Amino acid sequence: MSGSQNRVESHHAENHDAHAAPHGSLRGYLTGFVLSVVLTAIPFWLVMNDMLGNSTLTALVIMAFAAVQIVVHMIYFLHMNTRSEGGWTMMALIFTIVIVVIALSGSLWVMYHLNANMMPDMHRM
Repeated sequence: MSGSQNRVESHHAENHDAHAAPHGSLRGYLTGFVLSVVLTAIPFWLVMNDMLGNSTLTALVIMAFAAVQIVVHMIYFLHMNTRSEGGWTMMALIFTIVIVVIALSGSLWVMYHLNANMMPDMHRM
């Protein structure tokens, strides 16, 4: 091989690696799995043992754990970072955060108003 052909091939390999999607390793998948299990078990334990008592505080803690778990899934299983795919994954992350905030706040709003407006006799008991 000539020197210029070797430089062209190595340049092509460098560019190809820079835009390649990241691949997960067994260690990464196991870390994500363990974090997911822990982030599921802690809120479950808090609710089952009534550790927080206050239903509003419990709901906020569960939502916080859910948001962290979404980020764990996006990093460890979907391999989203700022370097891959020319930054488009960051746009996907921002879009996901907006949708999750809308879904969580809308769900809490609906559940609160259903409880307040549909069960008036329960408060007297």
